[in-house]
Amino acid sequence: MKANTLFSFSQSQSNLLDGIAVFVQVVQSKSFVNAAEKMQHSTSYISKEVSKLETRLGVRLLHRTTRTLSLTSEGEVYYQQCQQIIEDALHVENSLSGRQQIPQGRLKLSCPIGIGVSRIRPILAEFMAKYPKVTLDIDLNDHKVDLIADGFDIVIRAAMQLEDSSLISRRFMNSTSLTLASPEYLTQYGRPKHPDELVHHHMISYRNLKTPETWQYRSQNGQVTQTHVTSRVSCNNSEMMISLCLAGQGIIRMPLFNLREEVATGKLVPLFEDFMPINIGVYLVYPSRKNMPAKVKCFIDFIVDKLGDS
Repeated sequence: MKANTLFSFSQSQSNLLDGIAVFVQVVQSKSFVNAAEKMQHSTSYISKEVSKLETRLGVRLLHRTTRTLSLTSEGEVYYQQCQQIIEDALHVENSLSGRQQIPQGRLKLSCPIGIGVSRIRPILAEFMAKYPKVTLDIDLNDHKVDLIADGFDIVIRAAMQLEDSSLISRRFMNSTSLTLASPEYLTQYGRPKHPDELVHHHMISYRNLKTPETWQYRSQNGQVTQTHVTSRVSCNNSEMMISLCLAGQGIIRMPLFNLREEVATGKLVPLFEDFMPINIGVYLVYPSRKNMPAKVKCFIDFIVDKLGDS
């Protein structure tokens, strides 16, 4: 057993941890009123505790206006450290009391609309029945959210390759991106035989990509073709893009996980099938493996078990 670390606290340090829990609750609640309600204190008490904490630290932690509450740069650093302190303290309490960590509490999830509707929705009822103490806060959104700043526990992302970051990612599903058009469109405008011919067609592009009007293809011999298209429609929603494509308004490029029966029933026709498929990975992204809450771990394990390698 390691020797205990001996701390020598001065009188001014005797209140070292005062106000930390209140400060974290205010940040997570996004208001003094909501924090007071959750902690069962008065709003004035909550406000005074944060003010005393700022005075003791000698820095302003929060920007306050009549309508908004936001962290200062110093507050952001302090908040991240305080979160870890509180998590560690709760972990110690749970260990000492002999309680088994049970998945519980609110799980905040962000997911692209197509994946959420086609893949996540069918299995949610089973997850909720298996973990009745976990409540779900689901944001279906095709925009890329900021996991930390927006307070998400888990974000699901689809990409050919994720950007490097300090976040943890786990790939659980693979898909393929197809170039598609309706039979009616092809009858009216002709079927392009090579990606270079797309410059002469009506294109519907996905605006949330970094380069939405650059479509890359790879031939069977490995030669890469970069096709620069001009969008007749630029859109940030896959369902709208599919609807327009079905109506014969243009050509789209779409991952299979966003499609249901459109390809199998012939309502949409794949193009350039002699080129190699574009592989898309679907990932679970979360802040850290360290001290992972049980609600996060059980959701990750459930998704991997149900959808892994699909």
